[in-house]
Amino acid sequence: MLSELKRLFAIPGLAFEQGDGGLLRAVVNTPACHGELVLQGAHVTSWVPAGQQPVLWLSQKSNFDKGRPIRGGVPICFPWFGPNAKDSSAPAHGSARLVEWQVVSTLSKEDGAIAMGLATSIDPFVLNFDVEFGRVLRMTLRTELSKDATSPQSFEDALHTYFAVSDIRTISIAGLETVAYIDKVDQAALRPASGIPIQFAGETDRVYVDTRADCLLMDDGMKRVIRVSKSGSVSTVVWNPWIDKSKRMADFGDDEWPAMVCIETANVAAGRIELSPGESHATTAILSVEA
Repeated sequence: MLSELKRLFAIPGLAFEQGDGGLLRAVVNTPACHGELVLQGAHVTSWVPAGQQPVLWLSQKSNFDKGRPIRGGVPICFPWFGPNAKDSSAPAHGSARLVEWQVVSTLSKEDGAIAMGLATSIDPFVLNFDVEFGRVLRMTLRTELSKDATSPQSFEDALHTYFAVSDIRTISIAGLETVAYIDKVDQAALRPASGIPIQFAGETDRVYVDTRADCLLMDDGMKRVIRVSKSGSVSTVVWNPWIDKSKRMADFGDDEWPAMVCIETANVAAGRIELSPGESHATTAILSVEA
């Protein structure tokens, strides 16, 4: 399979190799950025724009094993978010991040970005994931319900992005000041809009509802602002496990929590998507770094 990937899809600036745990991955090296994507889960694990520190966070304790999720980067959550409401034995966040995706296209764009197209099927849905590695990281998950389906079907999705930060206790996130949220740390209570940027002083797990707003991750320690723009998404999830929960996760280092935060482009809970046979939906996240 690796030889076929190289023959069919390798282009200048994009190579394929066997990575950690024997998982196949694509590696981008161009003047614009460095990037990596693991074919299992179509999982973006690295994006470093030229002249910048790494934007994405990856746990040193992460699994790189077939059929096990990777902790960090940008997992694709589909067709449910969190635990399966009907089957507690089903994998958390769905099966899309556990299956091998197929590369269907690669392209070097005029602006220097490398574009990749990947695809898989999770019955009754057909999934396509388009990612562009450049000075901006653009990711689009397209979901189509098969025309052969006999009735409408609904799903949840998320581009579950882990960001590297200097210290969770000193950063802030702007853009959600006027948005109510579900507080999953407090029995899923619905909280009113706070009116202020998000700051962190303990475990945080929030689903901001009915929002299409950009988020700005402001990090004075790294002297940068990361903008998270989106389309086709009505939910934004913000997460940091803090001290105690970090210790309960085998694939998350006990002392890694200060260095990361998740800002997730999503359609979850009341924001889940329903499609009729033959219909499709696109969820897009666009990451950029500002001074």
